[in-house]
Amino acid sequence: MRARRIGLALTVAGMLLLISRTSNMAQGPLLGGMVDQAKAMAKIGGADTRLELHMHGVLLAATVGTMLAIGLYPTVVRMSARWVVHLEQTGSIPALVRHIMLRSRWKHARYYIKRPTWSMLASLLSGAKPKRLIVLNMTVTAIYTTGVVSALYASYLWPAQGTAMSMSSGLINGMATVLLTLLIDPRLAVLSEKTLRGELPLNRMNNMYGWMIISRLAGTMLAQLLLVPLAVWLGCIMG
Repeated sequence: MRARRIGLALTVAGMLLLISRTSNMAQGPLLGGMVDQAKAMAKIGGADTRLELHMHGVLLAATVGTMLAIGLYPTVVRMSARWVVHLEQTGSIPALVRHIMLRSRWKHARYYIKRPTWSMLASLLSGAKPKRLIVLNMTVTAIYTTGVVSALYASYLWPAQGTAMSMSSGLINGMATVLLTLLIDPRLAVLSEKTLRGELPLNRMNNMYGWMIISRLAGTMLAQLLLVPLAVWLGCIMG
């Protein structure tokens, strides 16, 4: 939005999303290994009572990561706007990456560092609050955060259907995808277009995205409460 180039901004966002999804791919085998170890202990007559605690720890890590993202948000917004401009100049993602990795470019990185300030929070609290969107985004985030973790925990609780349980996270995440596609994305797209055309002030959009990231933080906390209920729900369906 700051760079006034929606198409290029979506490309940069896709690049960052690819990095995020790659990290999720690395997380999957680690979580699966924890569940396999707990199953092995159960077979020899033991019980890994720590598995649920470890799963809650994984969800807590998501909360900590989101808090870190809130701290980095102003800096990443500034840097992303610059990356969009560089993408227009270089013409491709590989060329953009090479351009960013030049040592001469990193010496200017300090100019883009910006810490969150109390004035930002005051602006959020004093502005309009999209309550419906906040609740929806919190719910979607909670479901996405615990979807895979609940499926793996269900595979431990119902080892006879372990493979089916571990592959059924789509039943959980599918609900979040529907909510995201039908109720959240269109609203954000409309606001973005209106802001780009000058029909809405930029600070209105800034406040919207501020509430979105705060509701995402709340969603990772809500995921703690959904871990076991969603695992039991999967067990009732698949069992």
